Amino acid sequence: MDSDELRASYDQVAETYADTFFDELDRKLFDRELLDAYAERTQDRGLVLDIGCGPGHIARYLHERGVEVAGVDLSPEMVEVARRLNPGLRFDVGDMGALDVEDAALAGIVAFYSVIHIPREGVPGVMREFWRVIRTGGELVVAVHAGTGSVRRDDFLGKPVPFEATFFERDELVSLVEGAGFRVEEAIQRAPYDTEAPTQRLYVRALVP
Repeated sequence: MDSDELRASYDQVAETYADTFFDELDRKLFDRELLDAYAERTQDRGLVLDIGCGPGHIARYLHERGVEVAGVDLSPEMVEVARRLNPGLRFDVGDMGALDVEDAALAGIVAFYSVIHIPREGVPGVMREFWRVIRTGGELVVAVHAGTGSVRRDDFLGKPVPFEATFFERDELVSLVEGAGFRVEEAIQRAPYDTEAPTQRLYVRALVP
């Protein structure tokens, strides 16, 4: 999917997506523990961006734990939903491959299930963009579906809109992150929770050295 197609799909499902996923962390102990630890390491260190923020639930979770955080999403409709559901937090329309952020301006980035929407050949450029905007010592966390290949459907959340996701093997994602200049600290794969789509989940945590 190109960015225009992706934007159009999420614009059409923004409300349904929020209804489905806004409280998903309540059912994901591992993700909460990972974000709790991330918050402890990044609070009082400056701004963290939630990339592909959707309805803003990840940003909100970090904000509630003392992190200065803002969200960015390609979909204007999703950004409007995030602003409505999280008053007082900042959400902007933006492209993860060309962030409107100065070099080394951020304490970190979290990107939960947003990189999956980038064609495989475009991921190295996205990782380099993440590296550009995070300062030395800052921390990146990327979450994706683990596996090989990709999946494309012509419906998403009950609506006739296209959906495509790229899967990544552990060594592949680690290599992509390291290739951009990060130092990978951790790469963890877990089984899906009963309430999730039946795919393995992969999390990579890395620092700008």
